[in-house]
Amino acid sequence: MQKVKLSEVEERVYVAVTALEARGQVPFPEAIAEEAGLTEDDLVAPLRELTEKNLVHREDSPPLAGLDFGPRWCAVQPA
Repeated sequence: MQKVKLSEVEERVYVAVTALEARGQVPFPEAIAEEAGLTEDDLVAPLRELTEKNLVHREDSPPLAGLDFGPRWCAVQPA
């Protein structure tokens, strides 16, 4: 398997997503930002890059009684 080169910020974001998932927490942008020590605005580019590298994917949260928690970002499980 070929190793994917990540920037320092991409790596922090990826580690944050996988850490949240490992603890059973939902990787919403706010939680990822807090875990990675970034602002939510700082997540836009690294999440886009990680998606293009097929390391994370976006899932829209199902609507619950009019509440919208926004998208969650999940690590792509290796085959």
